[in-house]
Amino acid sequence: MKEIPRRKAEARERAVLSPFAARSGDSAGRARAEEPCPVRTAYQQDCHRVVHSKAFRRLRGKTQVFLWPEGDHYRTRLTHCQEVSQIARTLARALDLNEDLAETIALGHDLGHTPFGHAGEEALERLMPGGFRHEQQSLRVVEKLENEGRGLNLTAEVRDGILRHSKGAGPMLAVPDDELPRTLEGQIVRLADVIAYVNHDLDDALRARVLTLDEVPRDATETLGSTHSSRITRLVLDVVEHTDLESSRRISMSADAAGALDEIRAFLYRKVYYNESVHAEFRKAIDMLEHLWRYFTGDLGRFYEEFWPAALRDGTPEDDVRDFLAGMTDAFAVGLYERIFIPRRWYVY
Repeated sequence: MKEIPRRKAEARERAVLSPFAARSGDSAGRARAEEPCPVRTAYQQDCHRVVHSKAFRRLRGKTQVFLWPEGDHYRTRLTHCQEVSQIARTLARALDLNEDLAETIALGHDLGHTPFGHAGEEALERLMPGGFRHEQQSLRVVEKLENEGRGLNLTAEVRDGILRHSKGAGPMLAVPDDELPRTLEGQIVRLADVIAYVNHDLDDALRARVLTLDEVPRDATETLGSTHSSRITRLVLDVVEHTDLESSRRISMSADAAGALDEIRAFLYRKVYYNESVHAEFRKAIDMLEHLWRYFTGDLGRFYEEFWPAALRDGTPEDDVRDFLAGMTDAFAVGLYERIFIPRRWYVY
């Protein structure tokens, strides 16, 4: 009888990967038990579920930094996830860790991100009782909201990596062990996320002429390089060189590289993310989401009748309105706002 392809792949993982890698055959499993795929490993199957999800497709319509840019080459939340995935796979391969797991976490880590980038997150953080975190919302998407309320039933390792991917604003290396993902592959995505967005946001800001290369901190570019490609290459090589899994179960990088990355990230906050010409439009987006929030929470009967099916209702009404708003693309949010709040002309024929 022909050997089952999944079992061959699992045997290959056991033979080739680092002893510290997450092996799909040793997964802690899914919330709901199901028959394993005969061809794909559990992590490969998870990856395909993420890529075929509606939430993943919507990422192409969600802002990364620049709101609805007219140029074709600016990043969206979708291209961000793809760039994180490629960096994560490269690091996992170099460190003999599980590429499939790293890729899946990377592609799924922002599924719960709001429209209008972090401006949307700021709005929901202010409006939602108990606050809002996009990583928690991403977990909610895969556990509950996708697949008509049944979720994607992903493995425990992927769900953990999604929940713990966010780095926050603190220094790169100052992270307590209990805040790190439980797998090394999840830790890879945590770093790959920052490596990707710092570099592509800088690239987009230069393209948008929000800043010039001469303004970028000189010591950081001397450490990492002056081009998008050279910076990513330098950071990836640094992580590979300074990660020693025999002595520490942490994905790491040198203090020099981490310091330079922190410096560019802080520079982007000052010069790009809170740049007046960039942020002015986001204030309008925040105001728009606040109006939509008040409208739906103030007329829950219409909200449930027209916009939110019974299969997705879970928790308080505020939870449901949050889920609806967080799932919107930029264009859908603007279109819905116009439909509800902007008067239409009356035509007589």
